[in-house]
Amino acid sequence: MEKHNLHKKAPVEHVDYKDITRLGALVNPHARILNRRRTGFTAKQQRDLSRGIKRARFMALMPYIQH
Repeated sequence: MEKHNLHKKAPVEHVDYKDITRLGALVNPHARILNRRRTGFTAKQQRDLSRGIKRARFMALMPYIQH
């Protein structure tokens, strides 16, 4: 089974909730946050990612769900 490491393709030092294009690449088509195996992030980076996505959702920059 091949791992898809999205972090190696585009390394993220700081997750910004206003960067919708980068955050959009880290959610699946149903708008769920990808897990650490798919993103390749450390635990701290994954927490920052989820915090950024949740902030973007709260500010109505990203949808909560996709249909």
